[in-house]
Amino acid sequence: MTTTRVTLPVDELPTAWFNVVPSLPTPLEPPLHPATKEPVGPDDLAPLFPMALIAQEVASEPWIDIPGPVLDILSLWRPTPLVRAERLEAALGTPARIYFKDESGSPAGSHKPNTAVPQAFYNQAEGVKRLTTETGAGQWGTALSFACTQYGLDCTVYMVRASYEQKPYRRVLMETWGSEVIPSPVDDATSPGSLGLAISDAVRDAASRDDSHYSLGSVLNHVLLHQTIIGLEAKAQLARAGETRPDVVVGCCGGGSNLGGIALPFVPDEGVRMVAAEPSSCPTLTEGRFDHDFGDTAGMTPLLPMYTLGHDFVPPPIHAGGLRYHGDAPIISNLVRAGRMEAVAYPQTATFDAAVQFANAEGKLAAPETGHAIRAVLDEALAAKDAGEERIILFNFSGHGLLDLAAYDDYRAGRLVDA
Repeated sequence: MTTTRVTLPVDELPTAWFNVVPSLPTPLEPPLHPATKEPVGPDDLAPLFPMALIAQEVASEPWIDIPGPVLDILSLWRPTPLVRAERLEAALGTPARIYFKDESGSPAGSHKPNTAVPQAFYNQAEGVKRLTTETGAGQWGTALSFACTQYGLDCTVYMVRASYEQKPYRRVLMETWGSEVIPSPVDDATSPGSLGLAISDAVRDAASRDDSHYSLGSVLNHVLLHQTIIGLEAKAQLARAGETRPDVVVGCCGGGSNLGGIALPFVPDEGVRMVAAEPSSCPTLTEGRFDHDFGDTAGMTPLLPMYTLGHDFVPPPIHAGGLRYHGDAPIISNLVRAGRMEAVAYPQTATFDAAVQFANAEGKLAAPETGHAIRAVLDEALAAKDAGEERIILFNFSGHGLLDLAAYDDYRAGRLVDA
């Protein structure tokens, strides 16, 4: 019997996050103040974020210790398993070896609690009583709702209206954990909304109250930092599986958090390709421009150095709501711009084709976002088959699709539209 599932004991849970900033091909450009267009400083960010997260946002040291109380909560489900997708390999007839990091076993069903827990911890430590945030498909909102219950914080989630209507059970889960969930945009009930609009609603709310801070589930440096626990575990697990390194690391990409989590620990390793898979209806990395742009639609946030489709861009209401963001993480943008990371874009029907094939082979139903990564993995595995290469493919199974069954129903009924 071959080993298809590689686990780590709890006492091998990483105790420090990997900060990729010193390893980037070129230095990161600073974010700019929305009014002055000058580089922002800590005082500019203090109304929205605790100082500990601001320090992590600008950190230059390669390792940052994970606080013990954060590890205590992360250990409820971490380390997560690394799984060899042998049945998928057989179905494809590929010589490639496919591994996936299964992040679907967290309380929220995705990778998002990896940063929600430390963000709630640092805010509670500074006396903050309430957090506001945005969420697309609801994975981030559910993660922060869970984390806030662990630290006694109130939470208000502005959920992109298209997802609020498509995914009612994610709203129920957030409300079960005590959060208030409000469809966004709040001032236009006819708009499908976007992550940029929801960020504006959440930032505006937090800035209006002394007891509140804002929490972001992707894009920023400290968010990607927290997610590197995924790739750090995967490195140790690949070694246990007898692999020296992957040939390619794949993740879906909206703002960049799960992709960064699986890929960034491999940035210093020569010969490891990295692939970002995004929706063709929101092709930030493949068709956007690199520029300083607002992180939100209303222009309230700092301008970030990133690939962008324009902060007023509202993508079509595809089911992969977590990928409907006009910009991308400055770290991911830096890697793509330097040629260290590749990007591909897919229409949603192709991603559901891949997700259904994966579900039939491996028995796991992927979130629509994760389906983009699976589509890229299938393409990589088939390319290895054509080339006769034993390619080692690692990807992040970033979340399950058990609360996205309406999306699969639309797929099966032929109602999906490739915008």
